[in-house]
Amino acid sequence: MHYISTRDNTLKRTAAQAIAQGLADDGGLFLPSQLPNFTPEHWQTFAQMTYAQRAANIMALFLPEFSCEELEILCAKAYSNFNDPAVAKVVTVGDDCLLELWHGPTHAFKDMALQALPHLLTASLRKTGETRTACILVATSGDTGIAAMNGFRDVDGTKAMVFYPQDGVSAVQQLQMTTQEGENLGVCAVKGNFDDAQSGIKTIFADKELQAQLSAQNCFFSSANSINWGRVLPQIVYYISAYVDMVEQDKLKIGETFNICVPTGNFGNILAAYYAKQLGAPIGKLLCASNQNDVLTDFINSGTYDKRRDFYTTVSPSMDILISSNLERALYALSNNDSKAVKNWMAQLKTNGHYTVNDDVKAKLQEQFYAAACDEATTKATIADIWARYQYLLDPHTAVGYNVAQGYKAEAGDNAPMLIVSTASPFKFAGAVLSALGEGTDGNHEQALAALTGWQVPESIAKLADKKIRFTECVAVNEMRGVVERFAAM
Repeated sequence: MHYISTRDNTLKRTAAQAIAQGLADDGGLFLPSQLPNFTPEHWQTFAQMTYAQRAANIMALFLPEFSCEELEILCAKAYSNFNDPAVAKVVTVGDDCLLELWHGPTHAFKDMALQALPHLLTASLRKTGETRTACILVATSGDTGIAAMNGFRDVDGTKAMVFYPQDGVSAVQQLQMTTQEGENLGVCAVKGNFDDAQSGIKTIFADKELQAQLSAQNCFFSSANSINWGRVLPQIVYYISAYVDMVEQDKLKIGETFNICVPTGNFGNILAAYYAKQLGAPIGKLLCASNQNDVLTDFINSGTYDKRRDFYTTVSPSMDILISSNLERALYALSNNDSKAVKNWMAQLKTNGHYTVNDDVKAKLQEQFYAAACDEATTKATIADIWARYQYLLDPHTAVGYNVAQGYKAEAGDNAPMLIVSTASPFKFAGAVLSALGEGTDGNHEQALAALTGWQVPESIAKLADKKIRFTECVAVNEMRGVVERFAAM
C-alpha cells in the first residue's frame, strides 16, 4: 500500500512519509491508494480486545512499515491517560446510543487521534531517516489546538505552534491553550475566524522560501490538523470499535445496519465514519450535522459548495467553519478517484469561493450522506430537553447532532439504530450549557453547572483558573508568517 494525493494520484509516498509530511507537495491531502479488506475474523477478534488493541490491529492494516507489536506499544501509551477504561464509551440516552469521545486528557474527541499522532509522527520520522525537527503548525476552532498541545508537549524532535481565532473559542478552550505547559509549544490568537487561521497556515505551508529558511535551521513543516492522515486513521478506529461494542451490549445484531450522526465542521470526523463503512462496518446513512454555519448542509443538499456567506460565532465554536478541508478526501472517493476533478474544484474554491460537483458525484454524495443544520435556539432547547427527560448533559456540539438525528428519523421514517457522536464534555462549554438550562452565567460556570446537575467537573478543567497564562499574543492573518519564523528559530 502506498499513499497518494487527492490532487495528483501519480504522486506516491509511503505511510511514514505521508504522516511525517502532513500535506502533499501539491497542496492536496494524502490518502491510501486502496483500502484494506476486513475479514469476518477481524470482527470476531475485535470483541475480545481492549480499545488500544483494536486501534493497533486496525491501524496496522494501513501502516505496512509498522509492526503490530510496535503499534500495540504505541497505542497502549496513547490511550493510557483516559479517564474511562472503554476510552470511546457507548452509552444509551433515550432511544439512541451516544459515543462519548471526551474521556481523554483535554475532554474532547480530538484526543482520540491527537494522543496517538505524536507517537505515529515520531516513529514515522525515524522510519524516513528524518533528523530535522518537525515544526507542527495547527489552526484550531478550539479543541484541535488544545489536544495537539497536550499530545506534543515536550515530545523530542517536535515543536507545535497553534493559531486560534480571537473571540472564537470558549473561555475554557482559551484557558486550556494559553496556560498549556511545554517548552516546545507556542500559541497565538488570530484576528479573524478559524477559516482565516486555516488559510494562513496553508499559505505558510506553500511558502517555498520559508521552507528553505526552516530547513537551514534544521526544521521542516508538518501538521497536526486533520489534513494529516495520522489524524484521520485513529478516528476510523472508534467507529469500528463502537459497532463491536453495540453488538456486545445487545444494541445491535451482528451485521445489522445502523446510522451515525456526526456534528462536524471540518468534515474529518464524519469522513472517518465513511471510511469505517467502506471497510465493512454495517453503517447505513451518515448524518452530517451543522450549526448555523451550514455550508456543508447546503453542499450535500445542492451539490454546490459556496463559502461566500456570513460567518457566525456560535455556542458550538468547534463547528464554526466555512472551509471544510477534509471534504476533499470524500470528493476523491465519490468521483471515482478523479484527482484532476478534485484539483479543479479546490482551485475554483480558492479563486471564486465556490464550486459545483457533477450530477454523478452529487447523487453518490446524497446516497451516502444526509445533512441538516441546527440553529442556536434549537441547540439550547435540545440541551434543556435532554437534561429534563434523561438527566444527561449534552455539550452544544453534541446537541446539534442529537437534534439533527431526531429530525432525520422523523423525516425519513428510518427506524435503524442510531449512534450519535458526543464530541466534548459539557464542562468545556459550561456557560452555554448553563444558559440553555435557564441559569445565570455569573461566577464560575463549571462549578455552577456541577452544583446544578450533580455531574463532576473534570479535574484538569477545575484547576485551569489557578494556572499561569503563558501566551497572550494576537496578530493579523498576514502577520502569522512572522510568528512562525520567530517560533521556529527558538
